[in-house]
Amino acid sequence: MRTYMITPPARCAAANRGKADPVGRRAVEKSNYSGAGAAHRPLRVGACLSLTGRYGLFGTQAANGLQVWRELDGAAQVTVEDDGSDPARLPDCLARMAPRCDVLLGPYSTGLMRAAVSLVPRLDRLLWNHGAAGDDVAKACPGRIVSVLAPASRYALPFVEHLARQAQRVPLWIVQGRGGFGRHVAGGAAVAASRLGLETVLVGAEARLSDLALPPVWDLFSAGSFETDVAVTSEALTLGRPPRALCAVAAGVQEFGRSLTDPEGIYGIAQWAPGSGEAPELGPSESTFIKNYSRLTSTIPDYPAVQAAACAVIGAHCARATGATDVEALWRAAASLRATTLFGPFRIDPSTGVQIGHEPCLLKWSAGRLTRVESTASP
Repeated sequence: MRTYMITPPARCAAANRGKADPVGRRAVEKSNYSGAGAAHRPLRVGACLSLTGRYGLFGTQAANGLQVWRELDGAAQVTVEDDGSDPARLPDCLARMAPRCDVLLGPYSTGLMRAAVSLVPRLDRLLWNHGAAGDDVAKACPGRIVSVLAPASRYALPFVEHLARQAQRVPLWIVQGRGGFGRHVAGGAAVAASRLGLETVLVGAEARLSDLALPPVWDLFSAGSFETDVAVTSEALTLGRPPRALCAVAAGVQEFGRSLTDPEGIYGIAQWAPGSGEAPELGPSESTFIKNYSRLTSTIPDYPAVQAAACAVIGAHCARATGATDVEALWRAAASLRATTLFGPFRIDPSTGVQIGHEPCLLKWSAGRLTRVESTASP
């Protein structure tokens, strides 16, 4: 077990003198949270994240995003415990974290969040979901889980709408990855394509594209894990008749470009990408967050970092607005909130907690970098 506390120096100077915190920078003291029973101390934000293991890359990005948010907020303490990307460890991690925080953030990945669902009613904390897009977990505990990210069934919508606007409509082949996340993304792609009049063919991730009877002109959408999407994309690019348009969920993060020899022209899906240009109603601006994140990590943030920070922004706002940390008060505050953060709009379905205000965006690799594909009105 690894537990990291990102906390103001006045509370931890003796323990941390001469040391950097685990995600690379010192913290700055400010303590003005005045929630019930918490006068004169910072708001306590806790998160169980994958700092090691399968999801370590994106869990670490989320942890770095929380640190940047804490530094910019100036009145919060953040504690992160490593869940090791292990669903068997996560329930104990959350049970330990819940009584130590005012705002409790869930893990990164639908699989890990699914492992937490049965524990949520017993946590005595509202669980703020920033990293699990699976439709089933987003609505698993109404009144107990609030999601800031769009559900997986809506991931493919911007790419499918982009295809439907093309002069020539061709069959869309959908590779469904293993597990619930892949099933929800692929299912959403098929539903959207059918609604827009596109022909679809659904295949499993175990299928080899080279063994399939592919048409002369076709499009491809891969909905799997990061590793699955990289493998499917790599194979597709070697075919004698590669897809006209190729999109993979994993292509929406910077690491994808380092995993392929040449990602030029490939589309990706992201919950967020730089370039909105809009001033948020809550929390730091996009430009301020990116500048501070880049100073911390020497990289541009991917959406896991931004959605974690936005989750902290929303959770902290609700806790401070209500002056309370109990589940019902925070749920009422979240259910009635209509606001924007650097991540985009926030609005939940008040009966389920599912995010209905935020939408994913379509990106494209061009000249070695991800660029936003501007959307137009739906066909």
